[in-house]
Amino acid sequence: MSRFIFFIREATRALRRSAAPSAAAIVTIVVTVLLLGVLIPVLYSTGSKTEDVREQIALRVFLYDDATRGEVAKLEEGIGGINHVVSTEYIDKAEALEVLRERLNDKNIVDELNSNPLPASLNVNLDDPDNLETVRAELVPPGAGGKPEPISPIIEEVKDSREEASEIRAVTGAVKIVLAIIAALLLVASLMLVGNTIRLSIYARRREVEVMHLVGATGWFIRWPFIIEGLIVGFLGAASAVGILFLGKVTIVDPLSERFALVDNLNTIDFVPLVAVLVACAMAVSALGSGVTLRRFLRV
Repeated sequence: MSRFIFFIREATRALRRSAAPSAAAIVTIVVTVLLLGVLIPVLYSTGSKTEDVREQIALRVFLYDDATRGEVAKLEEGIGGINHVVSTEYIDKAEALEVLRERLNDKNIVDELNSNPLPASLNVNLDDPDNLETVRAELVPPGAGGKPEPISPIIEEVKDSREEASEIRAVTGAVKIVLAIIAALLLVASLMLVGNTIRLSIYARRREVEVMHLVGATGWFIRWPFIIEGLIVGFLGAASAVGILFLGKVTIVDPLSERFALVDNLNTIDFVPLVAVLVACAMAVSALGSGVTLRRFLRV
């Protein structure tokens, strides 16, 4: 216990004596954690948005206006028996018109219509969007002449949102890849800066290390104060960065999330585990950098 207290005392004394290199290391860690603290939620929200798009992929079966409710019920039962179909939802003409009204900015356009031009439809929900083509083939199988024909005469058309969903997934996928590359490059650059800063701090006290080694101190006895110093530097840097991130979340992200769905998607990630990961990584990198960099100065 007394030895551990000695290590902590030596680490804090070294921080005071090497204030400039220690401050530089803290600033470098602050920048690193800030970058990761911004990019990780962005990457997470991008992946979450992609999954949301996948879940919205469904089939819509448009029906003829003269279809009776009995024919529709029979068709629903038949579609429900197809593999990978989870459920069906009947949307009549009036409901379709209300959906259109909600989507239009100018609500008066709907009121000016003399009649309802929208057909009734069935929304077919799937267990997995990847099975969409299989279900579609079941709904519109090849007929006698080889031409696709609906399984029921009341089906006018079968549509899906694959094209729109594919475009959205392509864009979000590209953004995710670009952000991942940027995050990797920034992480490598930041780690190099942290390592160089710690190396300068240790280099400034190389004579002290050499003297301790020459008088018989073991390698780990010399290392521990530097490792604890690295832990303190990493914690201070991470704590400062987390404070800035929290301030940005409260003053920028939270107010904008009420107006923009994309910004609101950033709040899907849990802040507490993110903070724990950032602090742990910063402390680990600083401690590891101190221990590894010190090796060359122990070879006297």
